[in-house]
Amino acid sequence: MLINPLDYNISELNKLKAKKGRLLIAEPFMEDPHFKRSVILLTEYNPEGAFGFILNKPMDITINEIIPEFPKFNAPVFMGGPVQSDSLFYIHTQGESIEGSQHISGNLYWTGNFDQLKQMVADQQIFPNEIKFFVGYSGWDFKQLEKEIQDESWIIGKSDDHSIEDFIDNSTWQSILQKMGNKYAVLSNFPEDPSLN
Repeated sequence: MLINPLDYNISELNKLKAKKGRLLIAEPFMEDPHFKRSVILLTEYNPEGAFGFILNKPMDITINEIIPEFPKFNAPVFMGGPVQSDSLFYIHTQGESIEGSQHISGNLYWTGNFDQLKQMVADQQIFPNEIKFFVGYSGWDFKQLEKEIQDESWIIGKSDDHSIEDFIDNSTWQSILQKMGNKYAVLSNFPEDPSLN
């Protein structure tokens, strides 16, 4: 999609390739209600398909409201995507401590032994700023995501420059583009409705 009035398009901005650990940042005018202004962390990306979590869609509910028997833990739950919305997932920074954790990139991991996680929470060995919970996930057939990228639905960014705490709410979409600088920062100021541009 041609971004006007700037006379450049997203494919020119995408200097990075999609891969595990990268961010998918929704183009400014995406209308899909699940992905509008979303920032997605890719936790898997291979010829079998792509899998990740929307980082910036809080659900106004805590982990204790979803799982009452979970140790008291002041951690919100986010909408990770439209797939398996009856399942709970999590990313965290404690990959060395939680058995079965899958490395994403840097100090980020996803999944792991849930009983062990609960015990760590009870023992105060892990804190809310080190973990993020999601209901559901975002998934694509490999060719499907490749086509969406070619169709300029996604801007690709690095996750290395961010911590779990950076991904809070819808304002995250704007702040990440602003941190990327220059033309990305200009995109961050586009209104959601292109007719207002």
